[in-house]
Amino acid sequence: MIEPYIPDTLPLKIIDWERHVTLIGKANAALARYDGILLGMVNPQVLLSPLTTREAVLSSRIEGTQASLEEVLQYEADVGEPRPDQEIPDTPQIRDIHEIINYRRAMGAAVEELAARPFSINTIRNLHRILLTGVRGGHKDPGEIRHIQNYIAPPGTPIERATFIPPAPSILMDALSNWEEYLYSNERDPLVQLSILKAQFELIHPFLDGNGRIGRMIVPIILYHKKILSRPTFYISAYLERNRETYYERLLAISRDGDWNGWISFFLQAIVLQSEENSVKARSILNLFNDMKTQVPEITRSQYSVQAIDVLFSSPVISSRDFAIKSGIPSRTAQRIVERLEQKGILRLLREGKGSRSPVYLFSGLLDITEREGK
Repeated sequence: MIEPYIPDTLPLKIIDWERHVTLIGKANAALARYDGILLGMVNPQVLLSPLTTREAVLSSRIEGTQASLEEVLQYEADVGEPRPDQEIPDTPQIRDIHEIINYRRAMGAAVEELAARPFSINTIRNLHRILLTGVRGGHKDPGEIRHIQNYIAPPGTPIERATFIPPAPSILMDALSNWEEYLYSNERDPLVQLSILKAQFELIHPFLDGNGRIGRMIVPIILYHKKILSRPTFYISAYLERNRETYYERLLAISRDGDWNGWISFFLQAIVLQSEENSVKARSILNLFNDMKTQVPEITRSQYSVQAIDVLFSSPVISSRDFAIKSGIPSRTAQRIVERLEQKGILRLLREGKGSRSPVYLFSGLLDITEREGK
């Protein structure tokens, strides 16, 4: 049986800086270009809302959920965003959707917490509590550092045949204290530091469940905390999901072989390629937004065009009823706007209205950009 992992003390003394110098330059430049696009957005939180939901979908998919972005958005259009204490129907798809909604809710809470207090292990515990409340893993002490030994292996496999055994509970607090000290230290390059912080967190595995999702969630948080990005809106899970086997193998190589440099190279490459993809998507969304600022007023001839556009970008799958409520546009006017936008192909009818159920529409131009793979 393998022994529980003993985390290396940070900062590391084995970083091959010469090996990484080219990727360090490329990664920092790619992130700077992406942040330039963010700075050019009037309201990135609204415009990038679908990308945030997609990040939640893909990060959760790495852990086994199957729900798609469109399914999540359509569920919210049908029932509204669920309350944190709402009872969840016991079907696999609905459970998956609620896990994704919790992930997005935790990301939103992170933005609020960072505005109020410094980033810390306590912040991570709060995010973990939100992530697991009322969903799979909700019985595994959300927000609490584990007090028992866990391990990673296929379901039903005994610990003797585990792939990885995280640190023993007795050393967790020391390991997390060292992690937090390193977070606030000055490393030669902050992206190398981020790569180490992410891997070390996932190897420490401080919770009974949800460690991978939290480990991916802290990437944009630390980029914002270190002032590398102007907003904590960076989406890395698409690359990690596409390269899932390599992602897990590079983490395992740290615990098995001490190969931190292999992980650092993998992570920096992820930053380069994902920054480029994020830039293309963000620029395409910004261009679409500018097009809509011209087209929607021309199509609707309405004083409420600005409100209509904001709602379509924040809720690209929406019922006619919610469109009126979220925009604050009078119901009849809102319905007329939606019908005109459908006639001109801006919106697509996703589901007919029936009885008390309002019709549901899809802003296909935005979702096409969001779901586009690669660059």
